[in-house]
Amino acid sequence: MGCCGGTRPGPGAALGPGPGARPRRSTVEFEYVGATAMTVTGPATGRRYRFDGPGARVVVDPRDRPGLAAVPRLRQLA
Repeated sequence: MGCCGGTRPGPGAALGPGPGARPRRSTVEFEYVGATAMTVTGPATGRRYRFDGPGARVVVDPRDRPGLAAVPRLRQLA
């Protein structure tokens, strides 16, 4: 018999973020500001990201963000 009228989550139930918690971004976008095309391999996932030319924007896995942020001529978009 439950002590809370059955309103408590069961074992292993996922609880949402608390009040004021920022949602985790599921993707990050980078823009290429170089002169030609460029392909970059994400250090965390091994995924290849292709920037076809100046101004190209690519959505990146957030695990690869720190590595791509260190690449010259790539700019992370807000």
